[in-house]
Amino acid sequence: QVQLVESGGGLVQAGGSLRLSCAASGRTFSWYNMAWFRQAPGKGREFVAVINWGGGSTNYVDSVKGRFTISRDNAKNMVYLQMNSLKPEDTAVYYCAARIGVGRTAQDMGVKPPEYDYWGQGTQVTVSS
Repeated sequence: QVQLVESGGGLVQAGGSLRLSCAASGRTFSWYNMAWFRQAPGKGREFVAVINWGGGSTNYVDSVKGRFTISRDNAKNMVYLQMNSLKPEDTAVYYCAARIGVGRTAQDMGVKPPEYDYWGQGTQVTVSS
């Protein structure tokens, strides 16, 4: 069982930066691939970024490549999303999610919501123009 709690959201002007954090409970955090998804009003939940259980592989949706960076600290049971050059279209509720990663390949890190077993409650990010 993994419990996830996000923090770090807020209101920022276009071009600004935010760093989201996700704190995970459990002694087996290092077994899990960790991802960030987002959901804008009236839209479905969208994959943003994923990092594998060891931290050596990452993947991003094209719209955030070069602007967002996902990272993790297994010693602290934390995963982060550094968001730079924010745009109004990045406005959404951002969710942290976890799925078992040990034994999976880099091509199977998980980019779809049904592939994830555990979710946080979300943190709101609003980017003003």
